[in-house]
Amino acid sequence: MSGNLKWADLAIRLSSALAMVLVGIWGVWMGSHAFHVLVSLICGLMIWELVRMIAPRNAPLALQLGTLSGVALIIAIYLPSGFSFPLLMAPAFVGFGQLNKHRVIFMIFAVMVLLAGFGMMSVRDDLGLGWMMWLICVVVATDVLGYFAGRLIGGPKFWPAVSPKKTWAGTGFGWIGAALVGWGFALNSGATFELIGISIAISMASQMGDIAESAIKRMMDVKDSSALIPGHGGVLDRFDGMLGASVFLLIVGQIIGFPPGLA
Repeated sequence: MSGNLKWADLAIRLSSALAMVLVGIWGVWMGSHAFHVLVSLICGLMIWELVRMIAPRNAPLALQLGTLSGVALIIAIYLPSGFSFPLLMAPAFVGFGQLNKHRVIFMIFAVMVLLAGFGMMSVRDDLGLGWMMWLICVVVATDVLGYFAGRLIGGPKFWPAVSPKKTWAGTGFGWIGAALVGWGFALNSGATFELIGISIAISMASQMGDIAESAIKRMMDVKDSSALIPGHGGVLDRFDGMLGASVFLLIVGQIIGFPPGLA
């Protein structure tokens, strides 16, 4: 592959990324209702894409489950937790009953999407703008350093049968980027340096989310989850890492106490 072809998608990827960053910054900065609506919309679109991959001939069902998921999520964030979690699980059961195949895959991934959305909202609501930015920076550093290290260094593939472009070099540099983000936030937030280790674990969870989505696409024999975002494919393609990171933080944060040294 020539150098020009190797970097041919960079310009359109950067343009789309800039648009997503601007919308994301606005939502994160505003917080509260604006952020809740944005996250619910994104998660609803991810469920729509998931159903479109699993049942490509059933567009009405994809729209119904995507809408149901987004509505369930935005209601759940305003309820006490005891009522929120059953509501977050409900779309997975509805989809399980409506789909004819790959129902378990849908159920597992739908729960992951909605828990991730709930986790992101909770971080912004309960911990504030700074820690939401930390989570985003860890995922972005993992993705960006992994992308450029993989392109520039190359080398052995991480799991070629599932994600043919992902390399061990990119994976490792993603961890390094996350560690640097954790180090920087620890210095400026008063959190302990355990944050570095947590950041690396968040990076790993982010990569697991990416791998899980790649495995589903490979199983369904599709290149992208959709074509909604030029140069990036679908919403799932772009936010799969945030899914893994947010679910991990939602669960582990309850066990270890987060932020470390401040909880």
